[in-house]
Amino acid sequence: MKDPNNTRNTLPRRGSPLWIFFVVVILLGAVALAVSLQALTADDVDALAHMPAFWILACLIIFGELRPIITPGSTENSGASTSTTFSFAALLYLGLPAAALLRAVAVIICGVLWGRSPHRIAFNVAQFTLALGSAHLVLALFGISATPMGPWVPQGSDLPAIALAGAIYFICNDTLVGSAVALHERVSLIKALRWDLGYQVLVHLALLGLAPLIVVATHRSAAFVPLIVLPFIAVYLNASVSVRREHQALHDGLTGLPNRKLLIVRTEEALAAARSPVMRRPVARRKDAERPGQRVGLFLLDLDRFKEVNDTLGHPTGDRLLQLVAHRLTHSVRPGDLVARLGGDEFAVLLPTIRDAAAAREVAARLRAALSEPVRLDGMSFDLEASVGIALFPDHAPDFELLLQRADVAMYCAKESRTGVEVYSAANDRNSPARLTMLGDLRRAVDRGELELFYQPKITMHDGQLAGMEALVRWRHPDRGLLEPEHFLPIAEQTYLMRSITHHVVGVALAQAAAWWREDLAVQVAVNASGRDLLDTGLADVIESGLLERGLPAAALQLEITERVLMNEAAYASDTVTALAKLGIPLSLDDFGTGYSSLVRLKRLPVEEIKIDASFVRRVADSPDDAVIVRSIVDLVRTLGLRSVAEGVEDPVTARLLREMGCDAAQGWHYGRPMDAATATDWLRTRMQRAPEPAA
Repeated sequence: MKDPNNTRNTLPRRGSPLWIFFVVVILLGAVALAVSLQALTADDVDALAHMPAFWILACLIIFGELRPIITPGSTENSGASTSTTFSFAALLYLGLPAAALLRAVAVIICGVLWGRSPHRIAFNVAQFTLALGSAHLVLALFGISATPMGPWVPQGSDLPAIALAGAIYFICNDTLVGSAVALHERVSLIKALRWDLGYQVLVHLALLGLAPLIVVATHRSAAFVPLIVLPFIAVYLNASVSVRREHQALHDGLTGLPNRKLLIVRTEEALAAARSPVMRRPVARRKDAERPGQRVGLFLLDLDRFKEVNDTLGHPTGDRLLQLVAHRLTHSVRPGDLVARLGGDEFAVLLPTIRDAAAAREVAARLRAALSEPVRLDGMSFDLEASVGIALFPDHAPDFELLLQRADVAMYCAKESRTGVEVYSAANDRNSPARLTMLGDLRRAVDRGELELFYQPKITMHDGQLAGMEALVRWRHPDRGLLEPEHFLPIAEQTYLMRSITHHVVGVALAQAAAWWREDLAVQVAVNASGRDLLDTGLADVIESGLLERGLPAAALQLEITERVLMNEAAYASDTVTALAKLGIPLSLDDFGTGYSSLVRLKRLPVEEIKIDASFVRRVADSPDDAVIVRSIVDLVRTLGLRSVAEGVEDPVTARLLREMGCDAAQGWHYGRPMDAATATDWLRTRMQRAPEPAA
């Protein structure tokens, strides 16, 4: 089975060490093949043409080249080729010219049918010609010489000479291949030879050891040769079944890429290789342990908005897109790097050696550039984008599982920040010890009542009336003081604790709203809810019982949900949304303009209000582009029959521009900062006592 990560068909860069090595070997092989063929006489050619054994060996060499015995753990590059047995037998029985010619023809036929590049075919022809030529020289030293006119049949006393010739054949062949692999993979020759040396020695011992038997059988009668092939066929079929099972266990069925299991094996090998030089050095020499060559990189790559492709064009097109992504990735990484598919639209890239984080970023940028090329499928052209997270050994993690986890953290940071590529940082890790400690403190804070609500007013633009109060949660930490929500809510949103916090906030907000309504301060209180909250089937029951217990109408409470909810099918279409709509609880869509909204989904949500994100509102007076965006959102919201609210209004100029655009309401420091419950109550009493005026 072909390896999708195999890039050996790629022509080496002209002038590179690998290119020079190829040129030298191909030239030497061409000379050796030409010299050996010149030794053939007309009588030799005629003898070969009329010799059944020659044609049988020719067929077996070609078949053996086309169908190597690939056992579990090997690939098409390291699998055992039975053509070795028959070409070595041809060398013993008919001499070098016939053996080199048959092996060259077999390699060319196999290369063409397997789609190998011309330079690779030429190298393989030269490689086998030089290996056979070296074995021929050894045999000549022992006075052994065979020609088509005078075939040679070994005797028992000739076995040492044959064994030495076979050993030289193996050494020459393995050294040539190992040198090419070392230059291609950018590793040392010793390391390249040691990768599968034991396997290759064992296989060649068996294959070359059968050659004398084939010669003896051929000399007695060519009819015996096919009988010797039967064991090869049995081994081939058995090995094919085994390797197919192994391939299925270690590779992704859709793309053919390595799966998580094989990625673990390769990563552990890379980590062991990176640790070994460090472990042999004294601990005091820390700088040696941090040399650039000792780093291993693991990338986690996730396609952006792949679900939209599946939903729009269907899963078959999505599968073809994943296959295209796999092809682009494997042809964009460096030789020796490994691309794996972990599932869905998530891929991993292993860099067994990497200089530093900057070099890793360069590789990641190259991968993103390769994916960004326009894709045309089913008559449609669209662009691909991906987010890449990077984790390095030993900088970020000591083993595979932690590397993968931290690459995942970095990848999600890249998605959230829309930077495309991020290197792991403990500050962004929700699972870091510091954050886990905060999570424990937060859980106790809910029980101890350390979470408080602050209230910020929303003001209508045309008449200055109070449109409502937004409840903003704060944590009065016993050691760190009053914490803003961005310091603890992102942690809670990833855990079950968010449910407890939301229920607590709803309870406190309803209690405060009831207190205001009892003073004839009929104010609608808005509470923020996450996508996770909309999947909580108990939220509607909590709100309903809270309203009934305090004698409040449904209009006294409003839930604000972020625009990202529209990207979550399960959240926006959940039973909780339906239950809230039946209760009459109005919804407000928060942070509008920062996500990828679907107008169809927006219309399906029972929202009454759209809140324009503060990032646009704050620059509306200075940025014409942001002013256009805000005006467009206001017009869209009006067209949909909803109310528009601008967040982050901090000065009168911005307020005036928003009023001129037709924005319905606004909130921000210009109208009032977040206030604790007592201060907000005093503010409401004072405001209700004076006549409202148009918002400034």
